[in-house]
Amino acid sequence: MKKTIYILFLVVISSYSYSQQLPLYSQYMFNDFVYNPAISGTKDYYQAKSNNRYQWIGITDAPRTYILSVFGPHRSKDMGFGGIVFNDVTGPTSRTGLYGSYAYNVKIKEDLRFSSGISLGILQYKIDGSKIILHDQNDQTLSNGLYVDYMPDASFGLYLYSSKYSVGLAVNQLNNNIKFKEVEHLGINKIKSHILLTGSYIYAINSDFDIEPSLMLKFVSPAPLQADINIKATYKKMVWLGFSWRTKDALLVMVGYNYNDLLLFGYSYDITTTNLKNYSSGTHELMIGVRFNKLKQSQSRAKIE
Repeated sequence: MKKTIYILFLVVISSYSYSQQLPLYSQYMFNDFVYNPAISGTKDYYQAKSNNRYQWIGITDAPRTYILSVFGPHRSKDMGFGGIVFNDVTGPTSRTGLYGSYAYNVKIKEDLRFSSGISLGILQYKIDGSKIILHDQNDQTLSNGLYVDYMPDASFGLYLYSSKYSVGLAVNQLNNNIKFKEVEHLGINKIKSHILLTGSYIYAINSDFDIEPSLMLKFVSPAPLQADINIKATYKKMVWLGFSWRTKDALLVMVGYNYNDLLLFGYSYDITTTNLKNYSSGTHELMIGVRFNKLKQSQSRAKIE
């Protein structure tokens, strides 16, 4: 019974904490393919991006998230491919995922295209009982116990985009059962599906400056709606400064540099607005990206780039 209670507690906590559900990161607008597989193939080059997030500095066993994505278009057809690997660790719990994706996009009119995509992969969910410190040191309930489950997973996405604006809809974690026997009979061993709605618009102030407001809405039942409200200013498409508000969570500052459209570097700092600010100095996140040479594209796609 004690073993069931301990594992049940860990599963429930991770199921209602957004940072444990999907790889959470602040600079999602620079690596939005991680959330929406329809993004692959919408640019005329392949790119690889890595996000490394160190959350709630100062708190023991706080979340650590590492993401690597590679995605881009078919050489001549209106489709795209990509892959993602991530590791998300919080104390004794961890999630590791490996996904591949496919997307197909079509021209609607001269400066407007629509893409749909699907991502399939395998997800590992793990609880390491040896990392749990028990009040009763003689209680061996979870000592050195390792609970691991592998499950297939899928995501689906839609993306409408032009040279100035974009709107996206994605549904993540379509398969969400954790088959730990200790809690399976209780019927609550589930990871929640996530619905994400995104939008952005680029305002050209002049030949040097662009302003880009963007928004992400996150729906996870039964948690309340959460929103990321962002604004980013870019100078000569080379240097950017951005600010963001993650409702009920944090205020963010982002800076970045684009070197010759080949290398991208980004850094963000989250200022916690919850009671955790009394124990944490904030969250750091580093983004590194590489763009490869452009591929030959269809004429209709080239007009949007």
